[in-house]
Amino acid sequence: MVSRERNIIVNVLCEGELYTLKTYSGEYRNLMMLLFDRINPEDFGECLGMGKCATCVVRIMENQSNLTSFDRNEETTIAKAGIAGNDIRLSCQILIDEHLNGIEIECL
Repeated sequence: MVSRERNIIVNVLCEGELYTLKTYSGEYRNLMMLLFDRINPEDFGECLGMGKCATCVVRIMENQSNLTSFDRNEETTIAKAGIAGNDIRLSCQILIDEHLNGIEIECL
């Protein structure tokens, strides 16, 4: 059984709407799946979390200190998409854990 002891709050600005999403570690495999399931932005997450399409790009607006390292081919995918910035990430490469609690992101 997955522990729901500690809620993780994710604040999301997406398509002009502000969302406050509550989840817990283990409910979703990554941030992309949470956003896909709860908000379902248009044309979002086309490669289903493989880090290849850059359709799940987000800007980390607050609480990014624990999200500075890139995983797998994330930097290359972001560069190919022509997106720049230290606050840009692929949401499919961000695992949902207690480090995300209170994060503020924007879907791009």
